[in-house]
Amino acid sequence: MKIHEYQAKALLAEHGVPVPRSEAVFSVDDAKAAAERLGGLVVVKAQIHAGGRGKGGGVRLADDAQAAAAHADQILGMTLVTPQTGPSGRLVSRLLIEEGLDIASELYLGLLIDRATQRPVLMVSAAGGMDIEEVAAETPDQVHRISVEPGLGLAPFQARQLAAAVGLRGKPAGRAASLMLRVWDAFRARDASLVEINPLVVTANEEVLALDAKVTLDDNALFRHPDLRELRDLDEEEALETEASQHALNYIRLDGTIGCMVNGAGLAMATMDIVKLAGGEPANFLDVGGGANADQIRNAFRILLSDDKVRAVLINIFGGILRCDVLAEGVVAAVTDLGVDVPVVIRMEGTNVDEGKRMLRESGLNFTTADSMGEAAEQAVRVAGGEAAS
Repeated sequence: MKIHEYQAKALLAEHGVPVPRSEAVFSVDDAKAAAERLGGLVVVKAQIHAGGRGKGGGVRLADDAQAAAAHADQILGMTLVTPQTGPSGRLVSRLLIEEGLDIASELYLGLLIDRATQRPVLMVSAAGGMDIEEVAAETPDQVHRISVEPGLGLAPFQARQLAAAVGLRGKPAGRAASLMLRVWDAFRARDASLVEINPLVVTANEEVLALDAKVTLDDNALFRHPDLRELRDLDEEEALETEASQHALNYIRLDGTIGCMVNGAGLAMATMDIVKLAGGEPANFLDVGGGANADQIRNAFRILLSDDKVRAVLINIFGGILRCDVLAEGVVAAVTDLGVDVPVVIRMEGTNVDEGKRMLRESGLNFTTADSMGEAAEQAVRVAGGEAAS
């Protein structure tokens, strides 16, 4: 679950991470009042779940409260387009008004789960305030990393090593090391999967603060943090993905034309790969889960077909917990109830597969069946209007 910058900073501040003085606002009048309280010289920041806001005009410096109000009037209600939002952009409905700082240098700090080592990894770089992905790709030696042993946590000497690696000395080095330890505390205590501070700044008076903050929380751990559920902003999420989660479906919308309905995340990934191998493009990732019932299958169909790009549906099911006859019953009911008017290709294997295939044949509906994943993908590409790769 992603949260806004102002929420991320509040969360980090609870664990002692220094952040600039700021206020979240939802109107022009509130922006002006906040700027006056903060001393006039402020930064007006659009709050959306995407980076690159400055490049799209969503971050502006204001010399006084009047200028802050003018900027707020221009940013609130705008559709902000950044490299991370795509061409459709995001509607700005809230702002962060933050005190201006005298910045001496900008650094990068990121703490995330490294799947390769199966451990958290803390990364820092002296190239803060820039596109860190480009820095990592073009000059990887500028990114310094330390893996954190979960049972031991981040050690003070490791934090000092990273502070020295980015060229900090004296008070800034000690303050940066202290900040890293507090970021680790927040990451662990709140079950985060990502904490990113870009830039982490050193001011002219040698203070070290998180000038920006991005935090992603592990959805699977939210039962331990009921207070964090309130931070979710549904307006920032894909509507179909939100609806799918309400039906215990895992759905991610993509840009292709072949809707995929699969049980199991691994099989879903393999299905998308084989669709691409056959010359098609998947329209989504949709995992109905091992224990899906007829009602979930109906909802899955409805969500798939809400994407007007979908020209065919590929169902690829391994019947273990979800029996093939239960799947077939759900598919027949869903296609009948919803009036599905796109071709449906079905490949199923597992428990009661013969019974499931019989139910599909006798349904009187125009299903296309396949015995293998490769065959199913090729047929889906063809009926979607493409030409399957040989």
